[in-house]
Formats: sequence, C-alpha cells, structure tokens
Amino acid sequence: MINTDNTMKKKLKILILAAALISAPFISSAQNPGEPPHPNSGNTPNGGTNTPVGGAPIDGGLGILLVLGAAYGFSKLKKVDEERLHM
Repeated sequence: MINTDNTMKKKLKILILAAALISAPFISSAQNPGEPPHPNSGNTPNGGTNTPVGGAPIDGGLGILLVLGAAYGFSKLKKVDEERLHM
C-alpha cells in the first residue's frame, strides 16, 4: 500500500514552492524611479536659461575609425595587386 501521507506532503511542498516562485517577481518589484534629475542640477550657467548643456561628441572616434578602415582596405587591395603581378 502506498503511503498517501508522504505523497500529499511532497505535493504540498511542491505547490508551496511553485506558488512562491511564481509570486516572487510581483512581490519584489522595485519602486517607480520618478523623473530623472535635471542635467544642470537646477543651476543656470552665465545667467542663461536652465537648458541642458551640450552632449557627448561622437565624431572624434568615428573619424579615426573611418580613416583606419580605409587604410586597412587600401593595404589589402595593394597586397592583392602585388600577388596578381607575381602569378
């Protein structure tokens, strides 16, 4: 005869564990962060308005990468041309 008491305890443990795992993300949700702080922290530089000041430049690194890529491509083409001449 199967011991139904042990199987019931096992099923109850599995049910409680499943319920805890399913409900954990809903219970442990983070607070709403609200609005982000102002870029100037409320300070007005040079007596101007309270507007964001500039951004990160993206051209410096991009230009260098383009020049290096063109130089690499040129060197590869030159190497291929030299190999064709020697055939």
